[in-house]
Amino acid sequence: MTWPLPDRRHAALGLLAAALTPAVAFARARDPQAEQFVQTEGQKALSVVANRAVPASARDAAFRQMIDQLADFQRITGFVLGKYARVATPAQRQQFNSVFRVYAQNLFQSHLAGFKGNHLQVTGSVVRGPGDVVVNTTVSGDPSAGPLPVAWRVLGGPGSYKAVDVQTRGVWLAITLQQDFVSTIDNAGGDVTVLITRLQRETARRG
Repeated sequence: MTWPLPDRRHAALGLLAAALTPAVAFARARDPQAEQFVQTEGQKALSVVANRAVPASARDAAFRQMIDQLADFQRITGFVLGKYARVATPAQRQQFNSVFRVYAQNLFQSHLAGFKGNHLQVTGSVVRGPGDVVVNTTVSGDPSAGPLPVAWRVLGGPGSYKAVDVQTRGVWLAITLQQDFVSTIDNAGGDVTVLITRLQRETARRG
């Protein structure tokens, strides 16, 4: 399962549209429900990983309990395999789904911890299409740095929104993963098992 994601070309077109579209249209382009979803669930996730008052093992357990409320791992799993999502065998998909879920949980947790802040504030959103919204936020609370802009790609609708990607410093995490994973499989002559083995090693080292 795949879905369209923003790239630099789309960003350029978005800037052009901003210059040509009346302000009243932009007022209708925001999605308050998507913004509330990110504000609530994103803040929860950020608070968990930023809480240094509890042991790391307890933070890990708490994060895994709540991350499903934020991220849609089924969609992300299908996307990051790129063209190989269609050619992987059922056994390979089952193996990949299992190891990638743990890998992605660890990665999301590490990514959020890297924000080095504990307060998330929604600053707006852009509706890209029905049920497809980019919510813009800032993360603050780090005394050594200013607010960090963070964008969240969410799909779904009121009551069913899930995050499928997160962007910081101009980089979308899921897009980067797809490029890395497809390159790994390409270099292995199309053998998806090589990627699965690599992720298993990486998750084992972290565990």
